Amino acid sequence: MDIFPIIKILGISSLAFVIGLFSTPILTHFLYKYRFGKRIRNEGRTPIFTAMHKKKEGTPTMGGILVWVIAGGLAIGILALAKLFGPDTIFSDLNFLTRRQTLLPLGILLFSAVIGLIDDLIGFSKLGGEGKGLRVRTRLLVYTFIAIIGALWFYFKLDWDLLHVPFLGEFNIGFWYVPIFILVIVAAAFSTNETDGLDGLAGGVLLIAFSSYAVISYSQGRLELATFCGAIVGALLAFLWFNIYPARFFMGDTGSMSLGITLGVIAMLTNSLFFLPFIGFILVIESLSVIIQVLSKKIRKKKVFLSAPIHHHFEAKGWPETKVTMRFWIISGMAAVIGLILFFIDLNLF
Repeated sequence: MDIFPIIKILGISSLAFVIGLFSTPILTHFLYKYRFGKRIRNEGRTPIFTAMHKKKEGTPTMGGILVWVIAGGLAIGILALAKLFGPDTIFSDLNFLTRRQTLLPLGILLFSAVIGLIDDLIGFSKLGGEGKGLRVRTRLLVYTFIAIIGALWFYFKLDWDLLHVPFLGEFNIGFWYVPIFILVIVAAAFSTNETDGLDGLAGGVLLIAFSSYAVISYSQGRLELATFCGAIVGALLAFLWFNIYPARFFMGDTGSMSLGITLGVIAMLTNSLFFLPFIGFILVIESLSVIIQVLSKKIRKKKVFLSAPIHHHFEAKGWPETKVTMRFWIISGMAAVIGLILFFIDLNLF
């Protein structure tokens, strides 16, 4: 058994964690120095949320920079060293940036991270108003634009229209693959953005999700993609070290947007779309709670939850923030395990 791929995945993950751990003080110093602190909206429309989170005002956001800079920096840096020192070197062996497996998800990660960063910066400027970034409608349009790029790349560049349905097999669905791809990416981005509302919540849920996709990628022989997931996992661990309650900084749109979109792309790249609702179960629940709340307020003129997304509902019921976060982590972990079990059962059938 060749154990080098496992060593490579775990080694890159550990390296990302160590780099993140020691570089975070530099990032937080910058964020605090230039006062990129979170502003809590106080418009009268969200009195419960405002009351619960007013104490967090001033805590820097944009901490998601840490994740995509480290993951992207490692991929590009190791590739550069491999080119510099040539083949048959340790850098060539550790390289995980390839056109076939990781170029698209890395490109999407970096592109959407920059868009999310712009969104965060708008929130600090007069353009966005107090505590606001892009409007929800505008964000959805941005998600859709990025998703269209990915969908067209898959369909025309990769000539990919194959959709795997668990326990039934694989089906060529033609151009229908494009709208399905767009729907998945937009849903993943929106759900991750909604989940990023408590200290450590989104980071922990994403850590579980990307770890699961590292396992799926490895089992499919996509070793570079598994290593890429491992780099994100290591960076997320470093992020969580400083993001757990009380958070030193928040993820911000530059993290939630990029990681949500990248998670959806990896689900499509591994042709494991139908396992994503299990692996990202909390993401699904969070976005559903928002949709239900909005529809109920418009149709029934009543709220279903005390506050939405659902993690704020449990906060409003009196659960400490740490209890909500850790219980959601547990649920996320168990759902991901179920998803992986179903994946491996399906894998043995086909």
